[in-house]
Amino acid sequence: MKQQVTRPGRWLALAVLVLAVLLVAVDATVLGLATPFLSEDLQPSGNQLLWIGDAYSFVLAGLLVSMGSLGDRIGRKRILLIGATAFGAISVLNAYATSAEVMILARALLGVAGATLMPATLALIRNLFHDPRERSLAIGIWGAAASAGMAIGPIVGGVLLENFWWGSVFLINLPVMAVLVVVGARLLPESRNPEPGPWDLVSVVLSMIGMVGIVYAIKEFAAHGFDWVPVAAAVAGAIALHGFVRRQRRLPIPLLDLSLFRSRGFSSAVVADLLTILGLSGLIFFLSQYLQLVQGLRPIEAGLAELPAAIGSIVAGLLAGQVARRFSVRAVVAGGLAAIGLALAALTTISADTGYPLLGTALLAVGAGAGLSFTVTADVILAAVPKEEAGAASAVSETAYELGAALGIALLGSIVTGVYRNFTGPAGTPEAAHESLGGAVEAAAQLPPQTAAALLDAARESFAHGVSIAAGVGAVVLLATAVAAWFLLRGQRLSTER
Repeated sequence: MKQQVTRPGRWLALAVLVLAVLLVAVDATVLGLATPFLSEDLQPSGNQLLWIGDAYSFVLAGLLVSMGSLGDRIGRKRILLIGATAFGAISVLNAYATSAEVMILARALLGVAGATLMPATLALIRNLFHDPRERSLAIGIWGAAASAGMAIGPIVGGVLLENFWWGSVFLINLPVMAVLVVVGARLLPESRNPEPGPWDLVSVVLSMIGMVGIVYAIKEFAAHGFDWVPVAAAVAGAIALHGFVRRQRRLPIPLLDLSLFRSRGFSSAVVADLLTILGLSGLIFFLSQYLQLVQGLRPIEAGLAELPAAIGSIVAGLLAGQVARRFSVRAVVAGGLAAIGLALAALTTISADTGYPLLGTALLAVGAGAGLSFTVTADVILAAVPKEEAGAASAVSETAYELGAALGIALLGSIVTGVYRNFTGPAGTPEAAHESLGGAVEAAAQLPPQTAAALLDAARESFAHGVSIAAGVGAVVLLATAVAAWFLLRGQRLSTER
């Protein structure tokens, strides 16, 4: 054990894993900044725009458990390197998409590749660091990268969009993934479950159908109300998930060990992650559009405006393990969630001319709260399982994260879109202006100056109003989750034994 604890090169290996996490996190948020440019080029409808935003997360959520389990079987290093190679290649398809339909497909394929990366990174940390305090610091660095990546994405995107076309935000993945593959092949140790059992393809299919069916149904209900297509998707998804659970209970070595959920700490941490991202991600997706299309910031300015979230998440993530040991797991998680909830509550006052002090302070609080909460819940989840099942446990954690992101974009995004569509424009306002704010900006360019100004004022106020309502819903979700975490994580502590 001592030899494992003092593994040479473990911190350099961690740097490779952090690179993968940072890139996936950046890719998830950089799209928001590129959306106005992408909308002008590809001309997506409002519904297609939401699909471009959440197709990646839908597929990712549907495949994470399967890919985490596959990594436990064939080797976490191997699946990470395969996934990184595919991620780079598919990024090219994203960059050169010629229509909204192609872009949606490209985002979905990128989700397949991304599903191999996230569980493998966290599982490899579990196997690289056997000393609990070192592992907490490593998870803190990992968590800081995951949280900061969401905020750094707009900055990277802003620099690229200032100088290149929107596809450049995807092509940046190529050199990063090349470094990851070359360096990772040399530095990362291989690890796998010594007795993994077969990879059950029926379970893989059931998991995918179940997750995508349920999330699609929620998205469609939120956007368009009752209809037989989402009802059918919900029924199919529920049946598939029921079949998945029954099959896991019968298999000698299941794809997902359901006994993991008997741990109150594990289950509570997973639920907290899901609800946190649900309440947060829909707002974050639209914030970049708000900064550019409502407040008129250039891409680089919009990216820099979101920098406080990155600073808060990095600092809080690095301190989270130490603070949780000094006080308690529930105090740190509940406190972090409450900080995000209060920041979102402050953003309910947002309007077209809201000053930056409010926005910057709220983003700093959001970043700090996320850094505290996600780092500690990841530590709790990994500590609750044996290292042989680290991939499957990590996949459950990441599934909650990505499912929350997809649901957040679907539900809160649909709120923003629904409120926005109801604005009253001047006479002669084309229907396309009601589809998206980007569509309104494009439509205004074809109208007389006075009519265009009236259209843009109405559209921007309506969009800001939608964002404020979504912030209020997110605040309620986060504050309720903070209260629940305080009770559900009672007695949970991070390990201090070496």
